[in-house]
Amino acid sequence: MNIRFPVGLRPRMDPPLPQQYFGNAIQDTVVCLKARELLEKGLGNVAWEINKIIATHTDENCKNFLDSWTKNPTVPSPVSGVSNGMILSGSMWVDIYGNDFGWGRPAAVRTGPANMIDGLISMFPGVEQGSIDFEACLLPKTLQGMGNDAEFMDSVTSRMSV
Repeated sequence: MNIRFPVGLRPRMDPPLPQQYFGNAIQDTVVCLKARELLEKGLGNVAWEINKIIATHTDENCKNFLDSWTKNPTVPSPVSGVSNGMILSGSMWVDIYGNDFGWGRPAAVRTGPANMIDGLISMFPGVEQGSIDFEACLLPKTLQGMGNDAEFMDSVTSRMSV
């Protein structure tokens, strides 16, 4: 199973790119796990593997990636290489509701129909302080499988004390 997600490069650069930098500074990243690993080691292992990959994005690695990209620029399609995989998208580091293009504060954030593919999960800060908007684009058979997975259902229905 491939789990794709963008890693923000701004804070990983030395010196860090300023918050006022206009444009994206992300790198498409993939964590590859065997289905057996996922089933035997659980969701905590998935989070650990994602964390390990993010930690490899050092200043030197970011600069090497950018240097390589300028010599061979590619922009991957959000849906490329996703069969038997998952794309994680969104960031709690982006002030998505701080954008005002003249229409006022956004009412909600969504990914849009071009990116709605099976397995796409997006989380954005919610419009209310401290809330999270969760968007999942899943086929009915995928939803049914998730509903039948006791560990998954336990993790998404557990209440956290604040």
